[in-house]
Amino acid sequence: MSHIPYDSLRSKLSSQRILLVGGAGFIGHNLAIELSEMGAAVMVVDNLMINSLIENSFSRERDPVQRQAYQNFLLSRFELMRERGVTMRNADARIITDLARCFEEFEPTKVVHLAAIASAVDAGKDPGIAFDLQLVTLRNTLELTRLHQDKVNQVMFMSSSTVYGDFREPEVDESSMLRPEGIYANAKFMGERLVRTYRKQFGVGTTVIRPSALYGERCISRRVSQKFIENALTGRPLLLEGGGDGRLDFTYIPDLVQGQVRALALHETPDDSSTFNLTFGKARTIRELAGIVHDLLPKARLEERPRAVEKPIRGTLSTKRAQSVLGFEPRWHVKDGYRRYCEWYINEWDRAQHGIMGTEIRITEPA
Repeated sequence: MSHIPYDSLRSKLSSQRILLVGGAGFIGHNLAIELSEMGAAVMVVDNLMINSLIENSFSRERDPVQRQAYQNFLLSRFELMRERGVTMRNADARIITDLARCFEEFEPTKVVHLAAIASAVDAGKDPGIAFDLQLVTLRNTLELTRLHQDKVNQVMFMSSSTVYGDFREPEVDESSMLRPEGIYANAKFMGERLVRTYRKQFGVGTTVIRPSALYGERCISRRVSQKFIENALTGRPLLLEGGGDGRLDFTYIPDLVQGQVRALALHETPDDSSTFNLTFGKARTIRELAGIVHDLLPKARLEERPRAVEKPIRGTLSTKRAQSVLGFEPRWHVKDGYRRYCEWYINEWDRAQHGIMGTEIRITEPA
């Protein structure tokens, strides 16, 4: 395994100007903060359509505590980016003239494409918006990169582990056959093909990243990791489909961001272009995740349900390529990272609830 000290990357990033398209979301704001702390100049471009403060404020599906907690999370994203000197532009990357103005103003050396509907379920409900946000914005990003190749040496595309479809083996690597199912996964797959076409036809330097089962602070995308802790806090059951034996390669956001930073810092020419799985690299069961919540909140109810036939069979994503090429070193096993996230979430929920109703929820440590 190639050992590349993380701190040594500062010298490579200090001269970079990195544009994050769709960068106000869960992954994007965390990446923006870290890149800024590593010395890069960072601009976030986002139309604020997904994870919207306004949508959250007027949502009738959310109870007052949830709405307040999400409001706090979203505002915290902006505050953290502002404090670290990140530039923010409220622009729509689906409109090429909007994005072109950002390219001309910021003159990026690297571009990260993150625009998407974060939920595969939501993407399936609204395919038109899903394609717009994932593919139209990507086309515009690649076209503007092609026109500014004298300055931009890399486009990073955030794909997804869903492009693998049903795992035929317990572990997949970047050379495994892709069998995407559904709107979200196929849009990511088409995005990968488009990125590789621009690399081959126009010599654009590219990097494709495949994350998996992310969790972490300030996420409001309602992934299973977030649903479990919210359900426990609100007295709803934690549903274990198929008994909770489904396996996911749960990845704490700091590990993904560390890998992204490495991939950006170490990419110097189009010859460095590659695809990387950036995950913890060891799948765990859904039941294990629920067990961590139950340890912290013993009143949490676990209920088994039949397995949903439409959900893909998942497993471990090999990170050997990222370890060898990037020196990628994931740190956060789910038993540590998810517990840390849950404790943060309980405290934030308490803060939101206390602000509305003056009540508190306390962490119960396991005996």
